[in-house]
Amino acid sequence: MVNKIFTFLILFQFCLGNEGEFVKFTSANPFSFYHIITDLENQDPHEVHGILRFPAGVERKNLPLVIAAAGSKDWADHHLEYLSMYRDMGVATFELQSFASRDIKSTVGTQVDVTTAMMILDAYRALDTLIKDPRINPQRVAITGWSLGGAVSLFSAWQPLKDAISPEGSFSAHLPIYPPCIVKPEKMEFTDAPIHILIGELDNWVPAAACEDLVADMQATGVDIGITVYPDAHHGFDREGPLVVEENGYALSDCRFRMRADGAVLMNFLNIPMTKPYLQKLALAFCADRGPTLGGNPEAREASYNFAKVFITKYLLDYKK
Repeated sequence: MVNKIFTFLILFQFCLGNEGEFVKFTSANPFSFYHIITDLENQDPHEVHGILRFPAGVERKNLPLVIAAAGSKDWADHHLEYLSMYRDMGVATFELQSFASRDIKSTVGTQVDVTTAMMILDAYRALDTLIKDPRINPQRVAITGWSLGGAVSLFSAWQPLKDAISPEGSFSAHLPIYPPCIVKPEKMEFTDAPIHILIGELDNWVPAAACEDLVADMQATGVDIGITVYPDAHHGFDREGPLVVEENGYALSDCRFRMRADGAVLMNFLNIPMTKPYLQKLALAFCADRGPTLGGNPEAREASYNFAKVFITKYLLDYKK
């Protein structure tokens, strides 16, 4: 079995060729933020990998980098289009392979096999590996993501979580795209890095109203965060294709939770912390429906790509001027 895995990895790297490099690092599988903050040292190590790609025609030295995290259905074409755009701008990209590293294809309908906590830990462990590469500028690394990956991009800026992970590096900007904002931290402390959320007005998978409320609360405490809500746009507005119903997906419009300073997210009844998969499923059963809508909106798609280009230019490239 080990030999088969080794052979696969060699073939995988060969197939990537000049288009990407297979980078691996050690992470772990904490179920929740609580497990990172209170018990990280006891989490079993887990090897994770990602794909590092470089822009063509530029010197591979001291380049800015975007680390990206996919959504609950893993990587999709429109995610990779953003990364291709960034490379055309002269920015290196890293595709975090949190799902493939755990032999998971999708978490739609369960959200327990690969969690936000696992992916945030993956992102910081990847960051600490990549900033040691002389081809990467350690002071200019942004993080972005979509849906579940949007939560990774957003809450990787939560200071108690970063303090617990204690990474060597820091993200210089966060671009969450339709993240779930249904969890409000009691400890409203975030890093100084700028954050901007892009989300659709009609998103019933992860509601825009929850993000607007969270952004207002964060801004009130001085966090550098903004939000753009695209009219008439659903979840996945930046993909191509018609609207479809994801029958097994959670529709989270009626879900709101508090999060303690120790990272425990509390149910809306009895304040029970959702620190185990069955407790999270129980809590969602009381507030979430099934069957959210997913699909592209051409106007919102174009606006989102344009905003992302300006955002990454501002925080990763304009420092050179």
